[in-house]
Amino acid sequence: MNPTKSGRDAEDSGTEAAAPRSSSGRVLKAGAVVVVLAVLYAVAQGFSLLPSWTDPFGLSTKDRSGPAVLKSIKDLSRYEAATGQFQVVVDLEKDAKFLPDAIRGQRTLFVGVGSVDAYVDFSKIDDVEVNADRTEVTITLPAAALENAALDNDKSYVFATERGLIDRFGDFFSSNPNDQQQVYKLAEDKIEEAAEASGLKERADANTRQMLENLMKALGFEKVTINGPQG
Repeated sequence: MNPTKSGRDAEDSGTEAAAPRSSSGRVLKAGAVVVVLAVLYAVAQGFSLLPSWTDPFGLSTKDRSGPAVLKSIKDLSRYEAATGQFQVVVDLEKDAKFLPDAIRGQRTLFVGVGSVDAYVDFSKIDDVEVNADRTEVTITLPAAALENAALDNDKSYVFATERGLIDRFGDFFSSNPNDQQQVYKLAEDKIEEAAEASGLKERADANTRQMLENLMKALGFEKVTINGPQG
């Protein structure tokens, strides 16, 4: 019997028996690393692996407004004779004295789309002359007028904005609704100026005279005279 050989055999047997345990440990460590990496990836992606409807901090919109209340009714005697569609680009810039624009300042480009209606107020017609046999009529019209510009909120939009460092920092704490109102008001004013110069009122005068002439003839008048600002 060789004790040395037996010891070696025992050492070899111990080595062979320990090998499977070492391999299993490496597999477990590799799996743990994969799990940790997957968790870190999910955190880095902002939990993007979860569907949006599972976000426990998501916002929901609720309309708690009350019903509209009728305040007044006004009868109108206007004939809407023409309408014009307008578009304007408002370039509004605000500068601060002694400071560069990059520090303090604001510039807004706003595309305003709106309409202006031209009308004739029939309640101001005071002079209507009809001859004895009701074959001739003479009507004197007031001048056409323009409604206020009405912006189309679906088509009007802010094209670009530039803000200085101080203005951008202030946006984190508050917003000034007067800035938006000022841009909208400028767009409306410019559209109304364009409507005044577009000949829209003259078009409304001509359309109104034509409409009344056709109406009076349909009522049996053989001769119709329409007097107005251009007549």
